[in-house]
Amino acid sequence: MAAELQGLVDLLQQSLDPKQHKHAEEALRNAETTPGFSVSLLQIVATDAYQQTSRLAAALCFKNLIRRKWTDEEGTHCLPEDEVQRIKRDIVGLMISCPSTVQAQLGDAIGVIADSDFFRRWDTLVDDLVSRLGSSDPKVNNGVLQVAHSIFKRWRPLFPSDELFTEINHVQDRFVGPFLKLLEDTDVAIQQNETNKPVLEQYMSTMNISMKILHDLSSQELVQTLVDSLPGILTLLDKYVKYENKLLHSDDEAEPGPLEYLRATIFGLLSLYVTKYNDDIKDHVNGFTGSTWTLLTTTGLELKYDIMASRALGFLERVCSIQEHAQLFGDADTINTVVEKVVLPNIALRESDVELFEDEPIEFIRRDLEGTDSETRRRAATDLLRMLMQQFQERVTRIAMRYIDHYLQDYTRDQSSNWRSKDTAVYLFCSIAPLEGVSSARGINVVNPHVDVIEFFQKSIAQDLVSESAHAILQVDAIKFLYLFRSQLTPQHWQEALPMLVQHLSSSNYVVHTYCAIAIERILYLTDMTNEPIIPRANLLPLSKDILSRLFMLMSKDTAPEKVQENEFLMRAVMRIIISLKDDTVQHSQMLINNLINFLRVIRHNPSNPRFYYYLFEAIGAFIKFTAAKQAQQLEESLLAPFTEILQNLVIEFMPYVFQLLAALLEAQPTTTLPNSYTSLIQPALHPSLWEQRGNVPALTRLVASMVARGPTFIVENNLIEPVLGVFQNLNAKKTTDSLGFDLLEAIVAGLPVEKIQSYFANILQLLLSRLSTSKTESFTIRFVRFYYFVAARDNLGTDFFINIAESIQSGIFAQIYTQIIMPETQKLSRPIDRKVAVVALTKTLADSTAFAEKYQKGWGYTCEALLKLMINPPIPPKSEDLIIQDQDVDDSGFGVGFTQLSTCRPVLRDPYPEVTDVKQWIGKYLRAADSRHGGRIGGFVNNRLNPDTKMAFMSYLE
Repeated sequence: MAAELQGLVDLLQQSLDPKQHKHAEEALRNAETTPGFSVSLLQIVATDAYQQTSRLAAALCFKNLIRRKWTDEEGTHCLPEDEVQRIKRDIVGLMISCPSTVQAQLGDAIGVIADSDFFRRWDTLVDDLVSRLGSSDPKVNNGVLQVAHSIFKRWRPLFPSDELFTEINHVQDRFVGPFLKLLEDTDVAIQQNETNKPVLEQYMSTMNISMKILHDLSSQELVQTLVDSLPGILTLLDKYVKYENKLLHSDDEAEPGPLEYLRATIFGLLSLYVTKYNDDIKDHVNGFTGSTWTLLTTTGLELKYDIMASRALGFLERVCSIQEHAQLFGDADTINTVVEKVVLPNIALRESDVELFEDEPIEFIRRDLEGTDSETRRRAATDLLRMLMQQFQERVTRIAMRYIDHYLQDYTRDQSSNWRSKDTAVYLFCSIAPLEGVSSARGINVVNPHVDVIEFFQKSIAQDLVSESAHAILQVDAIKFLYLFRSQLTPQHWQEALPMLVQHLSSSNYVVHTYCAIAIERILYLTDMTNEPIIPRANLLPLSKDILSRLFMLMSKDTAPEKVQENEFLMRAVMRIIISLKDDTVQHSQMLINNLINFLRVIRHNPSNPRFYYYLFEAIGAFIKFTAAKQAQQLEESLLAPFTEILQNLVIEFMPYVFQLLAALLEAQPTTTLPNSYTSLIQPALHPSLWEQRGNVPALTRLVASMVARGPTFIVENNLIEPVLGVFQNLNAKKTTDSLGFDLLEAIVAGLPVEKIQSYFANILQLLLSRLSTSKTESFTIRFVRFYYFVAARDNLGTDFFINIAESIQSGIFAQIYTQIIMPETQKLSRPIDRKVAVVALTKTLADSTAFAEKYQKGWGYTCEALLKLMINPPIPPKSEDLIIQDQDVDDSGFGVGFTQLSTCRPVLRDPYPEVTDVKQWIGKYLRAADSRHGGRIGGFVNNRLNPDTKMAFMSYLE
């Protein structure tokens, strides 16, 4: 056993070596199927004799294993049951005894386990935690509390539900009482150890984690035990907002000490309380506001106080948002004091900000951008000022403008020395100018009526766009002003400003040229009220080559993979230019394809920035979208080699994107046969190992479907029908992938010759009916109905074909399916394409089905009624695809984890019956022709099988 563990330790160590990590990670993946693998990882974590790096690598490997393989899509445990139970039994004690770095990884794993199992399948956990709580050793208590926090913090973003409150009540009944007792004991222990720094820091850590758990426990509603204890809790919070002890402050100006972390946590909790439970704490708000004010006005500007200061400002902003408390700030003198003493000191540039601008420019940009999650003093002070604006708009504007004028005058007196004064003035103006939040799509859309944005731009901003002597930060301020107020500038303004931004792309300053790229990308996304771009394509085209050349040059300055992909904003601008140029992209084909492929080949060795490579693949997707129809062969020749390298080297981060792009290339020319270059990809695409990665499944399904559509002959001649159907069977078996199974099934039915797949139809339908009887869902039922109409509408298949297959499985089954599933669900079809296919199928059933003519006579009437109901809201033929590709917030799309849909090359929804434009007219024409073919049979059925109202409605189609 020791030898086996040592071999695993060696692999973990190799996974940390850049030269060996690919091989080691592959070996670790293969070892996952070994019985006891998960338990072996925990044994390594628990063994002090192993190096700290090995233990941490084992904890990371364990966390990732749990994320991928704790349960499947149906919630069933993937690991052997004995391992599952042993993990639950050992992991709490192990986490308590481990170093903090390892605790963080195990805490994440516990959170994943809790998502699935707590509390129904892990009902002993809370009792286990409580049994360990209250130890005289704060390290043990801290470990217990960390486990509790990793579980309870899951509640914070969740929507209320009965299941959630059942879980919370389960915790309240067992945990809250002992936890509150520990909180009291910790407060006492802090007083008793005020001069013993090591012990004091341990107890302060206990207090900090306890405050986080209080936040967790309060995030949905205040449980009764907390309501009863609220006065004591509020007293404790006030005490530690005011608490001072020199031993708890950090000597490092950049690193917060235990007291700063605790206060930051407390202010987060107070923000929750004043927002969610104002009625319970309103009598205490004035006191907390005073304490917070005192703390903010006496705290220095060092970096170590930033998180505390930003949370304290956030608390004041929450207080100000509530009308009854806003009056605390209401008079002019108070507003002036708030602006002077709190807002201005916290929005002014510090030396540390300038150092960040110069030394870590990409980090400066990410913190500075509106809409990011960075907790900065500037952001928090701006939010407070904007909330004051909402409550006292004219008063706050007047006071702020006075300070803006003061700072601008100070800058005018000595522009070289006082450039920071202008930066403060511009930032302050940008803080009071918007009346609503800053939209990522349109910037500042609604402007404070008491300021003049255009006048301010012309008098104070424009000069820094053209001046070569302006400080780089002021140039950034000017570019950011354009970026923020892009909706307020007219097309004429942009006609003048865009060439200036293009010139600044040549700036040697990292922040300047990056903000230029950001501004250019956002203005190209901006449209007017008629959905036309503010920058017309004709205006962009003359500048586009210059812009693209400069962007590619900036990304290519340093060829190291991590540096090439450092700046996602540059690649996002490339993507947006391709989208904006549309078909004119072809004019830059060679430059684009050469550079995009080069970046792909460089970064595939070490993908480190998911945002960069997401935008890279979106750029390639847009390029395919707009050029593939004209130069498909050239694109395939250029892209297949780098795509194949990615697949052969198992660059798992890239593979879902590559599968989507390969499918898009095939879909771009749907009427031509499968190119020879793709045939070698079909069998690898069907290999089970690729389908084990969940992120691959949607993209692989699309790729296989597109291969079937383009290469039916190859599929048949190489005996690949059964492997493809095997993929469908696996997809159909899971609720999370059954929709993809239908996508593939429809591609098979539409693409392959009927005589080649007819023998498989009974098994296919048997699988679908089995799902309907054992694990039916609303979405599966709708897709089944869609599939029925898909088959019934096709001339080479039809309704009678489907009926014969169904009846071969079980006599009488079709009548049940039709009356209990197909007819009731038909009206739930929502997409116009699906409704149109249903109309075609129902019409052909009425016209040509022998079974409905002879065997299902009542069914003929039901079918007629269903058709008439669909035509109450007739399906409108789909319009040509909107070429304005919608923006995607990659932070909100689960991006970089699993599957991320590429927006630029989404599958095109094709109308299978484009010749049917006027649906009502087509129905009448088709039925009249069928009536003639069948010797007046349709008219006879109308007279004999329909009630008078239905007959009258239906006759309007036959006239």
